[in-house]
Amino acid sequence: MEYLYILREALVWMVTIFWIYQMAISVCALIKFKDKPLKIKKDHRFMAIIPAHNEEAVVGNLIESLKNQTYNKELYDIYVIADNCTDNTAKVAKEAGAIVYERFDSTKKTKGYALNWFLQQKIEEDAPYDAFFIFDADNIVDKNFIKNMNKKLCQGEDVVQGYRDIKNPTDSWITAGYAIFYWTLHRFYHLARYNIGLSPLLNGTGFMVRFDVVKPNGWDTQTLTEDIEFSLKRIIAGKRLGWATDAIVYDEQPVGFKQSWSQRSRWTVGHIQCMHKYTKDLAMAAKKNKTLMNFDGLLYIIGSIPMFVITLILLLTNFAIYAGTGMSAAE
Repeated sequence: MEYLYILREALVWMVTIFWIYQMAISVCALIKFKDKPLKIKKDHRFMAIIPAHNEEAVVGNLIESLKNQTYNKELYDIYVIADNCTDNTAKVAKEAGAIVYERFDSTKKTKGYALNWFLQQKIEEDAPYDAFFIFDADNIVDKNFIKNMNKKLCQGEDVVQGYRDIKNPTDSWITAGYAIFYWTLHRFYHLARYNIGLSPLLNGTGFMVRFDVVKPNGWDTQTLTEDIEFSLKRIIAGKRLGWATDAIVYDEQPVGFKQSWSQRSRWTVGHIQCMHKYTKDLAMAAKKNKTLMNFDGLLYIIGSIPMFVITLILLLTNFAIYAGTGMSAAE
């Protein structure tokens, strides 16, 4: 019984320290910092890239929102990767005004593979772009998105996550929950870290990458959460990601429980894949560089799922202690 008490105290301290650390950083979201000065003044050339699998119902709306940007229309092109589609995604995208690349590969079906396939072609062509954006096909983009991202590029940022808002927050209690989740995530995780020099993470859609960043290796990701994998590789290399509160993309969230569970399950598998693949490298980077950014990245990847397991063990330990105490009293 004594060992159970010791285990409980150790677990309590682990959970407490973890959440004190998270709360201390979250407070930094409340601090107003000056924006970075511009290093250059230039209107850059961009690619807007939309990986799409059977998205004929929504992809046209995204293309229209991109065509209605306040940025110079001559300085960006819209590309759709019709990835293993069995519907009219390619046709709808072409009619809406996008440049369409069709890909068919039954062995490599994830978004990461589609992006790498497309970007490798653009790298080989030496395409004349300074940076690119990634969007999910069901998004709608704020009219000032490209203009505000161009500002970040002028400030010297290489990889920048925009503000991912919710397109359908009132559709159900599930979408309302997602709206609260993303509001909290953006302010108390991404913004807080950006404010104090740590690294936010890419969030799946609505982000910008300088073209030179991917030229050496393409979009070299293999996990289900290619955005997190890309972010972790940057952090391991000691390179911070940027954050743009005013570059807004509206993302559609699943309405039903089954669809939401499927999405979350896929993200959890991807997180576990990243944890298995990059925990050692993050730990070595944290030890070698002795920077809070590397340590924070390590805490992110080992934090959420292990903390859930630790909390579960703590609850079971408490149950065992109370059960044992009750049995001793009965005797």
